[in-house]
Amino acid sequence: MIAQLSLTALLFAVILYALSQYRRAPAVGLMSMMVALVGLYFVWLPSHATRLAAFAGIGRGVDLVLYVWVVISMLMLLNLHLRLRMQMEQITSLARALAMANARETSSRSAP
Repeated sequence: MIAQLSLTALLFAVILYALSQYRRAPAVGLMSMMVALVGLYFVWLPSHATRLAAFAGIGRGVDLVLYVWVVISMLMLLNLHLRLRMQMEQITSLARALAMANARETSSRSAP
């Protein structure tokens, strides 16, 4: 019972975070909310996770939850990596443009 209450509190925190992020990133907010709600469902009805796992050919419901968690985590890591890479490319592009602008400005000042 302590684990269920602790997990419920954590999942409600995820739901509150999802609600706060919904305006900024609707897809992230919606997906976070859905995952948290499914998590709440399986926290309070673990036998349903076991039945779903058996249907999927996995031994236990906990294993199914862990497998899904790993897949979601990998997708999030990929998303973060791609965003970081995009930001680095934007920073490089801005630095080049700034360097070119400074070079033009310096050359126009020094030209007689």
